[in-house]
Amino acid sequence: MNRLLDTLPVFAGDPRVRPVFTLVPGSDFSTEALAALDGAGARTVPWAEAVRGGHDLVVAASPNGPLHELPGPLVLLPHGAGFNKRLPHPSADDSASGLHPRQLLRDGSPLASLHALAHPAQLARLAQQSAEVAGRAAVVGDPTLDRMLASRTRRERYRDALGTGGRRLVAVVSTWGPESLLARLPELPRRLTAELPYDAYQVALVLHPNIHSRLGEFTLRQQLAPALAAGLLLARPYEEWAALLVAADCALTDHGSAALYPAALDRPLIGCYEGGSELLPASPMAGLLARAPRLSADRPLAAQIDAAVAAHRTGDTSGLAATAFAEQGRSLELLRTRCYRLLGLEPSDGPVPARPLPVPRIGRQRPTAFTARVEVSGNTVSVTRYPLDSGPHGGHVSAEDGVSTTRETENAGLIHRRARTAALREAYASDAVWTAGGWTAHTLENYRGCRTAAAVLAHDRCVLRRDGLPLLAATIRPDASRGEPLVRPDPAAVLSAVHGWLDARPSPALPTALDCAVGGRRVRVLLTSATDEDTRAEL
Repeated sequence: MNRLLDTLPVFAGDPRVRPVFTLVPGSDFSTEALAALDGAGARTVPWAEAVRGGHDLVVAASPNGPLHELPGPLVLLPHGAGFNKRLPHPSADDSASGLHPRQLLRDGSPLASLHALAHPAQLARLAQQSAEVAGRAAVVGDPTLDRMLASRTRRERYRDALGTGGRRLVAVVSTWGPESLLARLPELPRRLTAELPYDAYQVALVLHPNIHSRLGEFTLRQQLAPALAAGLLLARPYEEWAALLVAADCALTDHGSAALYPAALDRPLIGCYEGGSELLPASPMAGLLARAPRLSADRPLAAQIDAAVAAHRTGDTSGLAATAFAEQGRSLELLRTRCYRLLGLEPSDGPVPARPLPVPRIGRQRPTAFTARVEVSGNTVSVTRYPLDSGPHGGHVSAEDGVSTTRETENAGLIHRRARTAALREAYASDAVWTAGGWTAHTLENYRGCRTAAAVLAHDRCVLRRDGLPLLAATIRPDASRGEPLVRPDPAAVLSAVHGWLDARPSPALPTALDCAVGGRRVRVLLTSATDEDTRAEL
């Protein structure tokens, strides 16, 4: 259904064409399809009404089901990219699902008036199966890829919306079925969020729509709850998944065709497919996985991801993905010409641009508390944070007032609070507000395990209190690399670095400059006595 929605701009702006939708009976995934149509505001009709006729053109993205009952010429779009999997039921030959005559013929005649394909190699494979069907096929490219290509200039906006910052966004891409990544490595999303340092990596999960449909969002989120609580992003199956892959820095993938899209964008890939009966050996995905490094579950994950990204060279994956995608940037124009020819109409003048993907609105959770490992050498400090519930990493516990649980806060060596923005305060309403000086004193007195109480006043200014020391102020200055955006670290991560340094230097001389590393990026921190303005700052 999602692929059908990506092709609708072919008819945009033409009052002569009125799209209506129906669901082929017998689908196991009709619930998700209905949800996608409802979200798009599309009009649907029952199958019994659809087969009565009145259509000038039928467009489908799968050959399965009784499509021959629908009156009108049929345009058959690919269900996915590349035709990489074998038929789901036994076949005498090594046929790709979506290209076998069993799917494309009805009573010996071609099912479709137009079989739209994405690459000449697919047409050649189809001709080997059925010359009659191939005679009605044409290479028009891939509308979904063209939307992603048109969205490349929006990448920074997508990353801003996802809260990625300067972190490396790792996309985990899974198809469906018993050989899928999620079926064979169900613990991988949680393990990634547990093992990858929080300030250096962000993890996202892209699942085949059939998984969303079969499980439902509630069950899916229940199963992924620990990873979601640790910051995992879960993309929805229409548009959001594609925007996320545009934003990603690399992808971990099984044999599903969705990985061809980040490959076409030239993202580094890491293979997570251990073999089986589904993947066709001569398919584009087989070629891609043969060249990609393979993930080893027995080795640290961060080192493998870093090595794959470092080894990647421009064109490594896009060159391989080119065997699945031709006519890049032209798919809608080519498809429009073919569709209007079947309609017997002249198409509207002008180009048919691919619609850029909307900014994703993925709900994301932040870990409620962290464990922070700090290494100190003189005034050089590095901090590595992990979600507290992700396992034993060592170091101190960092809790956030108003976010962390009572138990997390009681066990924390560092407790911080973020100042409310003006937007969160009701104008002229009665309000009870802590000052930075008052709250840090109160917190240090009431939480016995707390050694540092800190207030985040702004992205570049914090106030912190320790027993036996005056109220301190930390001024944060991220390192500005030429030709790259300024990456501001989470002030709470910087506070963990300062906390660790003060544990090692309990009587510091002020002012002191610290050279900190947060998420692998250099940050300068100037530690001074707090000003009266800092002390009175409202939280």
